[in-house]
Amino acid sequence: MDAIQLSVFSSRIAAICDEMGAMLRCAALSPNIKDRLDFSCAVFDVDGQLCAQAAHIPVHLGSMAYAMQNIVSRLDWHEGDMVIVNDPYLGGTHLPDVTFISPVITDGILLAFVANRAHHADIGADSPGSMPISMSLDDEGLVIPPVHLVRGGEPDRKKLQDILAATANPLQMPGDLAAQLSANRAGGERLVELARSKGLDGYRPG
Repeated sequence: MDAIQLSVFSSRIAAICDEMGAMLRCAALSPNIKDRLDFSCAVFDVDGQLCAQAAHIPVHLGSMAYAMQNIVSRLDWHEGDMVIVNDPYLGGTHLPDVTFISPVITDGILLAFVANRAHHADIGADSPGSMPISMSLDDEGLVIPPVHLVRGGEPDRKKLQDILAATANPLQMPGDLAAQLSANRAGGERLVELARSKGLDGYRPG
């Protein structure tokens, strides 16, 4: 691949991140995501290395880039999966920043991972607001280790209810979680289209 082809390819990957962000913003309900634009979207390669990100909130993905390698290597990934995490010791920032990670798989081949992180207004802290008064991690709210919220396209409704039950207002969060799910699905679809246009054997993000 020459310099021109590489530049075009890089721009197309970055544009996928932009489209993910646009979908997340349009589908979200909370002002944190829709109005403050406190979210980020990115594409990682099969080893968890950052390939592209949109110009959203760089601090989100700066921490994620170092943890993705560990996360993608410790879990089993299948088409249609979606993992949720907010643990700051595993690449998070603070608990209100909830991350969704999805493998991009087509014809049995793992192509990449797409991820987005969004700041939620309520993650179960004792004090109100999305920047709670806290002296410990437990005071800040619910800690979510990397767990499958969706397996093979089927949502884990018990896990979702457990997360929502820990929040002060369980009716507020589902819309934003659905927006994050949709953003990853859109990113995955665009990556598959790009890979097929270039040929699966020659496709290597980054």
